[in-house]
Amino acid sequence: MAVDVMEKIEEPAQHGNIAADRLRSLIDRIERLEEERKALGSDIKDIYAEAKSAGFDVKVIRQLIRIRKQEPADVEEQETLLDVYRRALGM
Repeated sequence: MAVDVMEKIEEPAQHGNIAADRLRSLIDRIERLEEERKALGSDIKDIYAEAKSAGFDVKVIRQLIRIRKQEPADVEEQETLLDVYRRALGM
């Protein structure tokens, strides 16, 4: 009977090791990607600094990038509304 108990204890441990290895692998991958994201963020920051030193307005560049991510129809609708609102305010 003692052998049966030991087999039951060891069996989940083996599965636990497999799960632990998988978990460790996932965490390692996430940490590696977080480091890559950090490095990319630093690279992007450097490019904005380069643009600023070349005389470009960084706020406008950020706005252009945000606009380029949108669908053309959405951009057109926003520009139309912006124009209507400006005229309503006498701008």
